[in-house]
Amino acid sequence: MKLADKLWMKIPDRLRKNKLLILALVLLTPVFLCGMTLVIYLVFPPPQTDILVMGVDSREGEGWLARADSIILVGINPAQLRVSLLSIPRDLSLDTPGYGMQRINAVNMLGEMEQEGRGSGLLADSIKQNFGVSMERTVRLDFNGFVELIDAVGGLTIDVERTIVDDLYPTADGGVISIRFESGVQHMDGERALIYARTRHSDDDYRRAERQQQVVSALLGRLANPAYWPAAIAVLNRSVDTNLTVWDMLRLAPPVILNRGRFEQFVIDRDKITATAEGVAIPDYAQITPWLAGRFE
Repeated sequence: MKLADKLWMKIPDRLRKNKLLILALVLLTPVFLCGMTLVIYLVFPPPQTDILVMGVDSREGEGWLARADSIILVGINPAQLRVSLLSIPRDLSLDTPGYGMQRINAVNMLGEMEQEGRGSGLLADSIKQNFGVSMERTVRLDFNGFVELIDAVGGLTIDVERTIVDDLYPTADGGVISIRFESGVQHMDGERALIYARTRHSDDDYRRAERQQQVVSALLGRLANPAYWPAAIAVLNRSVDTNLTVWDMLRLAPPVILNRGRFEQFVIDRDKITATAEGVAIPDYAQITPWLAGRFE
């Protein structure tokens, strides 16, 4: 007798006669269990986790000894099912522990020159000192790692708001090429998504930061699907420097899944920048700190 038949025979006669009820139980039990799991998650939520995501402009053989091309803070609050993104322009300066006022895109390099592997930690320390938020997790990837990670999740679907044309997009060999993105929803592989996130000659660094948040949001949405985890973890182990764990991915997945496409986003734009007495551009903390409250810790 087949296993399915044996299981069927174990069901009481009075229930076996009602096949519709059996079908309903089979279909609704997983839904009920998922619902109960979500209720437990909400009653006993994991702690807030803040993640520093850094893309570095490293060339062949440089490793992590390179400047940061993009810097995004990701705050995930399971208790409130909230996901928040903050982009920091690379030309702003921060008071950096042990180094004084430094441009933020150079902090990673300073840390690596001090000690191999120190770059992301020094930047995290600088962010805590200046913004008052702790980055418990860091993700550092170069352009190749970025491309591989996006390809590992099957690419990204991006809604391009307006036509983008850049005749001076830099190539790895020091040259330039012309690139173009038509407006509208489109699917991008890793290479195309990298160009979309890096191009800036058609607008400015602030609009570029918005595009980078778009890409990170789409990537987080794909990473929320466990089906992509094996391939993504392989890339993380091979090409990305991070202290994120599989357990982190599990406990942070619900807010990412439930808020997919609705992350709270903030870009430190030109109207949120001020200057020191020496004329050094710094964040206008009076405008930024209120937004951080409740979204980052």
